[in-house]
Amino acid sequence: MAKLDIDWLHVFIEVYKTQSVSRAAEHLGMAQANASVALAKLRAHFGDKLFARTSRGMEPTAFAQTIYADVQASVERLARLAGTRAAFDAATAERSFRIGMTDISEVVVLPTLVNHLRRAAPGVVVEAERITTETPRRLEAGDIDLAVGFMPHLEAGFYQQVLFQQAFVCLASADHPRVQSKPTKAQFLAESHIVVTTSGTGHAIVDKVMAQKGYERRIALKVPSFLGVARLVARTELLVIVPRRLGDAFAQQERVRLIDPPVHLPAFAVKQHWHERFHADAAHAWLRQTLAAVLNSTAGASAASPKAA
Repeated sequence: MAKLDIDWLHVFIEVYKTQSVSRAAEHLGMAQANASVALAKLRAHFGDKLFARTSRGMEPTAFAQTIYADVQASVERLARLAGTRAAFDAATAERSFRIGMTDISEVVVLPTLVNHLRRAAPGVVVEAERITTETPRRLEAGDIDLAVGFMPHLEAGFYQQVLFQQAFVCLASADHPRVQSKPTKAQFLAESHIVVTTSGTGHAIVDKVMAQKGYERRIALKVPSFLGVARLVARTELLVIVPRRLGDAFAQQERVRLIDPPVHLPAFAVKQHWHERFHADAAHAWLRQTLAAVLNSTAGASAASPKAA
């Protein structure tokens, strides 16, 4: 039997966690072809296919499931014996991270993060995708590394960390003929409103409070994204409720005014979420710490905590 290369075992662990050879190669900072070669050598060594391609990705065989815990423990023991532990050198790393986020985070979070990465980790690439109902499954599978937004319905197995708190403001055109300052409740409800139907933003809080209080807004327009609402508001007499940080960004782009709504709307926490399978991974930990740190300049981030069952 040929010798067992520890680098092959790292490939085995990453393919097992991510269910993808290409994703495993990204995490290890190696070419996909080299990861495939390592996997082929492992298959020959163990005399087992180890992973089978399915619609969900590279699923482990029964034998791979049997040996996974021992392989992972062995790699960790060897690292300790060598006096080293898995590390991630951001300054020299060349890899990508995929982050699920809302359209709000694309405006509020991404510019700050990307500017920091240009200085501290020039070889790191961020791939953003929209949060959907599939996001929890993709986090668990390793298809995405983090999800940033308002996701109160995640089940056990996920960690979460508060990045910042968001309050709500009302957005009106700077030239609105009737709304120049904080309107009364009656005036607010009498105006025509935009409702944004995207998920993962905490905007459901607005609808919930309105329903609980028995307030009925005049809904004139429903849109699937926040990205175009500033221009809509600036060029119409429509009002819209948005998170304050987004409103601040919009006020720099369009002729819009930020007004405190006459209805009390509770703040909500924007969090980063990840699956426990990747909690101890050095690259994941660096990404989470970096995101919390770059956003902490304007708001305190809490300690990470597991999601309760």
